[in-house]
Amino acid sequence: MKPKAFDPSKEWEEVALEEDVSDEEIGKNARLIVFNDDYNTFEWVIQCFIEVLDHSETQAEQLSLIIHFKGKATVKTAPKNVLQPKKDALIDRGLSAVIEEDEG
Repeated sequence: MKPKAFDPSKEWEEVALEEDVSDEEIGKNARLIVFNDDYNTFEWVIQCFIEVLDHSETQAEQLSLIIHFKGKATVKTAPKNVLQPKKDALIDRGLSAVIEEDEG
């Protein structure tokens, strides 16, 4: 991702990942993981997370920074059948994403 101007005076909240689980979708949880790349801007990744994953702007910004500095991050946890269309939507928008299932 191309760097965005970082404002050190901006306070960052700790944002927890929400889990999408309903009674009809009970199953093994999985993780949707997004990887860093050199093509997508922070603004685009943030927009994708807000539109596809329903994240708040703060949560999307924090995840984009984690991905930039650590190379990847879990952006959503839920059963695989819930994550699959979200992964496909992120890939259709040019992001690199995979689903990893929890063992056990």
